[in-house]
Parts: sequence; structure tokens; C-alpha cells
Amino acid sequence: MFSSNPFAELSASIPPDIMQTYVIVMVILVIGGTLIDVIHKKSAKYFFLNWRKSKTQGNSVGGGETVSVAVQTIAVDVITSGEFCNPWRRVAHLLGMYGFVIYAIATAIMVFGYPTAASATPAILPQLWHIGALMVAVGGYWFWFFIRVDVSAEGNPWYRIIRADLFILSLLASVTLALLWSGAQSSGSPGTSIMLGLYLMATTVLFGSVVWSKFSHMFYKPAAAFEKRMSEASGTRNNLPEPADRTDPADRDRHSMELLKDAPLNMGLGIKREAPRHY
Repeated sequence: MFSSNPFAELSASIPPDIMQTYVIVMVILVIGGTLIDVIHKKSAKYFFLNWRKSKTQGNSVGGGETVSVAVQTIAVDVITSGEFCNPWRRVAHLLGMYGFVIYAIATAIMVFGYPTAASATPAILPQLWHIGALMVAVGGYWFWFFIRVDVSAEGNPWYRIIRADLFILSLLASVTLALLWSGAQSSGSPGTSIMLGLYLMATTVLFGSVVWSKFSHMFYKPAAAFEKRMSEASGTRNNLPEPADRTDPADRDRHSMELLKDAPLNMGLGIKREAPRHY
């Protein structure tokens, strides 16, 4: 199972051209859906407005500093998902992110590079495909059952579903059915065709619902993180105040209540000491 190319075996019943066309159509759906999503939400307009504000109203940011900000964004916000304060949420996100990248790249290479059994597939490719799918499944189910904000903090049941869950649910369905289809195919199960049909349905929903799901966040989130860091470098900070300095008397006197003037400004972080299950 883990060392066999499931798409090469599938070529006995479905021509490689059809499989390759399907992958291309999914890529087009992602690109088109992302563009429509950006236009509808006006996120690109918001990004460039803030970018222009940082350049015109803030301090001048040189080319070297811009490169440094870009490197920090890639290293902290993209590669290591440093924006997550919860370490378990961060691990789950990294599992899902890198698992999906491995799974998608391995799929493309096998479908286009080794589409039939006539061309021997390097064993590492199907192994990476299965490992990537397993990583997504582990990170995704971990997130769904234990880490989601409305489950862990608000006490909602795990089966409560809203439109924002479309991305994670279709992603989990796709990789789960991919693994089940591969296992059924390897064992010669009579349910292989059913698993294949369900896998294609889930995958089509995943890539075809970009306009309504959170799929496109993987593209515009790095841009938003970069813009935020640039606004901090220029001093505009998106019109947000500077972080409070407890050693500054002016910051201590900002409290409207006399009782709170000697209280720590970060006292609200005490909620992180235990799980918020008191609602």
C-alpha cells in the first residue's frame, strides 16, 4: 500500500489524460476561486491601502529593512506558524500545512510523471503521498475534536458545524478517503470504486469551494503578516497604539479606575493559566 502508486494502478480503468485534466481543473478552480474571494472581500485593496499608508505616513523603511522584514515573515509567520500562542494549535497547524504540501506535490508528480504502471514509480513518492495524507489527518482531527476555539473555549459540541468549517471538513474528508481508497485498492476490495468516487467528490468540494471556504487563507495570510510587520517597522502600526510600558507613569495612569492604576497591565493574560471552561 505505502510503496505503490495508486494513480498508476488506476490508469488500468481511467486514462492518464483524464486524471491529468482533473488535476489541472482543480488548480484552475483554486486560482479562480482565490481571485474571486480577494475581489469580493477587497482584501487586496485593503492590503495596498495599508501598504501605501505605511510608506507615506510612517517612517521611511529602506530596502535592506524590507528584505529583513520579508525574511522574518517567512521564517516566523509562514515556515513555523509563529502567530499561534497555543503550542498544540501550532503543532496541529504545522502538521496540516506541511502534510498538505507533501501530499499535493506527491500527487502532481505521480499523476504527471508516473501515470501508468509502465513507468516505475520511485518508492519514495507513494510513501510521501501517504505520509502527507496521514499528517493532514492527524493535525486536522486533532484540531477538529480538541483545539477549535468554539469547542475548547465555548463548550460547543464537536459536531456543531458552520460554513467556516467547510475547508477543514472537506480537507479531512479528502485525505481520509484517499487513504481508504489506497488501502482498498491494495487489498483488492470490492469497495475500491466506491472509495474512489467518494474521494473524488470530497476533493472536488475541497478545491471547488474556495470562494465559500477558508482555503485561500494560505495565500493571503502571509501577505497580511508581511504588511503587519511593515506597518510596525514604519511606525504606523495600522493606527493601533504602542504596546503598554508598565514602567511609564503615563501608561499606569491610563486606567480610569484608581483601584486599577497599580494593577499589572497584562493581568488579563491570567485566563491562559487554565482551560477556559467556565462559560
